[in-house]
Amino acid sequence: MNKNLKKRLKRFFPIYLMALPGLIYLVINNYMPLPGLVLAFKKYNAKLGIFKSDFIGLKNFKPLFKTKDAFIITRNTILYNVAFIIVNTILAVFVAIMLAEMTSKLKKVYQCLILLPFMISMVIVSYLVFGFLSSDNGFVNNTILKAMGREPVFWYMEKKYWPFILTFVNAWKVIGYNSIIYISTILGIDRGIYESASIDGCSKWKQITKITLPLLKPTVIMMTLLAVGRIFYSDFGLFYQVPQNQGALFAVTNTIDTYVYRGLLELGNMSISSAAGLYQSVVGFVLILSANLLVRKLEPDSALF
Repeated sequence: MNKNLKKRLKRFFPIYLMALPGLIYLVINNYMPLPGLVLAFKKYNAKLGIFKSDFIGLKNFKPLFKTKDAFIITRNTILYNVAFIIVNTILAVFVAIMLAEMTSKLKKVYQCLILLPFMISMVIVSYLVFGFLSSDNGFVNNTILKAMGREPVFWYMEKKYWPFILTFVNAWKVIGYNSIIYISTILGIDRGIYESASIDGCSKWKQITKITLPLLKPTVIMMTLLAVGRIFYSDFGLFYQVPQNQGALFAVTNTIDTYVYRGLLELGNMSISSAAGLYQSVVGFVLILSANLLVRKLEPDSALF
């Protein structure tokens, strides 16, 4: 073995060891299932197995485009994700800057702890929403609307409210994680720049708009590119568990992921589900390449590759 390679392995061994669990998870979760993609082009037969099942070409993709719900699920998936990208980016940057300014003297670990309630709520968000919106025992109906003298609302039957509810809930779920990334970037900015600006009479607002936001731009672009790559995916828990799988809300809560899940439960067709997953992956791959190409032309230093 090359001496330089041995020296490098010895030097970075602790880092490789720390990365090992993540690499193992990545291989098991992302790479080992890849041979199963052939299922999207086959009529799956459990007796024959994946590779011996009959090849049927693109027939498994037809239900995704021929159904009357195809436009609704595609529209919901894309529009919700566009709204999520815009709203979450604005709120996460706002919270990160606010916390960085308010707690600039605290260590980063304590700043991150401030976001702990957001992180905890990610796990129990569907129960929190039901606790607020339950028609009989919900906090909104029994406390807020009652105090205002308003009639209770049957939230799980009124679809007009749910685009706003889902956007709010999604923001609540991800704002903690995204804010930590932006706070880390802000804390990495040389404080001397701010001190020089302050000496020159630059107000806090100008420091934010002229220093913080421009230096945050590469991180914002990177996070946006990653989000664009998953624009054809939806948060299954958000769109299935939070609305309690209510049929009255399908027009505004049904997405590609929930549609495939319901189809799998009702039809038990694994091939169609695999076709939908492959379709989402290919479209996401094309989108992130296209977005990165656009960024590379407009802002070469901010592109991912």
